[in-house]
Amino acid sequence: MDIKKMLPRDKFDIESVKELGMLSNNELKVIIPELLEWIQDGNWPIAKSVEDLLLRFGEELIPHIKNVFKTRDSTWEYFMLTGLISRLPSKYVVMLKEDLERLLKHPTEDELLEEMDEIIIYLLNRVD
Repeated sequence: MDIKKMLPRDKFDIESVKELGMLSNNELKVIIPELLEWIQDGNWPIAKSVEDLLLRFGEELIPHIKNVFKTRDSTWEYFMLTGLISRLPSKYVVMLKEDLERLLKHPTEDELLEEMDEIIIYLLNRVD
């Protein structure tokens, strides 16, 4: 089975997300980066369902989230912060503390425009 063929085809493809939800974490973990792409815009109809899938991974998500922060894609970062990351238990959020502090103290111009400081302060307060 080629799991990549099971990925959503568009932002409305909730059926594919449901089918992925029936797979084991071991089967899904190879497509974590591709799943993260489906939460680039929290307004997409499948974004919340994909977040639900990703939350099954906990600590395994951290390196992938860090990779998203390296993209400096401010919109993606914003939706990760307000969605997926804000839903993670504090014991995993603390692993992102350095990235969160960078976003707060040294944001790019685009990151400033997304006005992420409020959610970042909230997340940092959860882990301090």
